[in-house]
Amino acid sequence: MIDVEFYFSCLNFYLVFLIIKIDKNDRLMMVCFLLLLHNLYISCLVEGIIMAVTERELKKFVKGLEYVKGRHTELVSVYIPAGYDIIKIIKHLAEEQGTAKNIKDAKTRGNVIDSLEKVIRHLRVVDKTPENGLAVFAGNVSSQEGKIDIQVWSVEPSHALNIRMYRCDNIFVLEPLMEMMEVKDVYGLVVMDRREATIGFLKGTVIKRTKHLTSGVPGKFKAGGQSAQRFERLIEGMALDFYRKIADSCMQEFFGKKDLKGIIVGGPGPTKEKFIDQLQTDLRNKVISVQDITYTDETGLHHLVEKSKDVLANAIIVEEKKIMNRFLEMLGRNPRLTSYGKKDVLEKLDMGAVEIVLISEDMADHDVEEIERKAIDFGTEIKIISTDTVEGKQLFDLGGVAAILRYAVGG
Repeated sequence: MIDVEFYFSCLNFYLVFLIIKIDKNDRLMMVCFLLLLHNLYISCLVEGIIMAVTERELKKFVKGLEYVKGRHTELVSVYIPAGYDIIKIIKHLAEEQGTAKNIKDAKTRGNVIDSLEKVIRHLRVVDKTPENGLAVFAGNVSSQEGKIDIQVWSVEPSHALNIRMYRCDNIFVLEPLMEMMEVKDVYGLVVMDRREATIGFLKGTVIKRTKHLTSGVPGKFKAGGQSAQRFERLIEGMALDFYRKIADSCMQEFFGKKDLKGIIVGGPGPTKEKFIDQLQTDLRNKVISVQDITYTDETGLHHLVEKSKDVLANAIIVEEKKIMNRFLEMLGRNPRLTSYGKKDVLEKLDMGAVEIVLISEDMADHDVEEIERKAIDFGTEIKIISTDTVEGKQLFDLGGVAAILRYAVGG
């Protein structure tokens, strides 16, 4: 990566040297050129770095910084909340430079001080805190021992920052940005019977298991008589204790989660209703669907989501499955109304024939940007499809992009 400051400093020095050498008539022209060069330098520092990005772009930005690792606590993270005076931040960082002089290790000390200097210069160029605040990161990105390459990144996120922070660590502090990318609609999932239970969450398209419980409750006693009846009562008592244990675990997992939109419960027979009766009142009131399913392990969580499509009509995972199934059905029934693969989809976009373009989130960024630009030009609806579902993986296998057409194309 080219150090913009160093490049322009060298060029600037060279041009000043030329001014001294050339005659008076050309000096005015050269001074004007230097002013233009200065403005270009400012643009290079700011343009393409500071912007209110979409969530997809923010995800890409964060993913890139996750790979940067410091050898010591030398990577600088700075968060400036919306509306906060950037001059106060600059003064604070200048004070931190003084504090950093007390760091014992010479290399770490130098990297921290230089990183802070990069951030300070960058903020002076920015001049004013952007509308949504600003997150700035700086540090040595060189992979070679003994070589120093201090880089600075900044981003104005898509939502307003409400946190002020300065931190030095061996990784960048990215949690505030990650929280902005988290899906707001979250559902609690419980699949259970009298022998086992699995608890998890549906967050966007991701189904995540968080807890698995087993009871040790034996099967039904087959012999007759009073002994069988007593044994059956003991089994029912053990089962009830297990339902209460599941309810306690649900309390730990679900209670107090502000983004929890509802709880879905699944399992065989009447065990579900007996378990629900043991739930704390607030959680019981959050149960939005009860489904009959066979599996009570992690596979059961996926079956539960599949059987709850009507309840999850607005959830992202269902929306993705719905649009992908529409495409796949159309591909089998009338392939002339579909397109897939980058080359073919771009051709159909140029024709203005694409109604909806489906893009895999794992497709290369430059390909995504090219397709999105054309789609916007022709008023085409854009759907980003995750690879967390079977249908999403099929899209990726088809080349990462597909389209539903407005009219049939081809013979």
